[in-house]
Amino acid sequence: MINLVYRHLVQKAIALYNQSLKITERIGNVQTKAATLHQLAGIYADKGEVDEAMSTTGYAYALYNKSLEIFERIGNVQGKAANLHELGNIYANKGELDEAMSTTGYAYALFNQSLEIFERIGNVQGKAANLHELGNIYANKGELDEAMSTTGYAYALYNKSLEIFERIGNVQGKAMTLWRLGDLAEQQGENTKARSYLQPALEILQRLKSPDAEGVRASLDRVMGNS
Repeated sequence: MINLVYRHLVQKAIALYNQSLKITERIGNVQTKAATLHQLAGIYADKGEVDEAMSTTGYAYALYNKSLEIFERIGNVQGKAANLHELGNIYANKGELDEAMSTTGYAYALFNQSLEIFERIGNVQGKAANLHELGNIYANKGELDEAMSTTGYAYALYNKSLEIFERIGNVQGKAMTLWRLGDLAEQQGENTKARSYLQPALEILQRLKSPDAEGVRASLDRVMGNS
């Protein structure tokens, strides 16, 4: 029943965004058109609704690129960075890497482009989000620079992201980064360190009544069981 209600709400949202898109195209409001394309892409990215007639990256990829093209044309660097970030998420989640690029792939390149823009315009929220996603790439792939400590790039990137989230008071971002740091410490067999990250992450997410709290609880229970 809940899934049916959710699907209905999502379809209603898509219909409303498409109505908005038609109006913005008719009146020539390119800024709002680009923003609407971005929002539509987010819905398709979350739902994974891919048109089989299109490439495997699907509707979301196409819509983000349309939005990106407009933001680039009108010189909106904030919108450009946001779209690059979301395109990076698509590649990171799907693992579709161009073999002609480095092993970190398209996602790494897109997140870095987005990060560079957010740093240039002073958007610390965007900077932290990109550092977090870059940390995810290294954590998931286990590609650590041997010249660094054994905690690697992922640990360094997560800590940079955590510092920013704490400074700007983004408790949701802080909790999610603590969770990833906890998982990383667990993978390295550092259970005490893992608990020090996961416990505050769980407390924050419980306070926010976030559904992610259950995932953190499962991680913490696993770590406690292995201690």
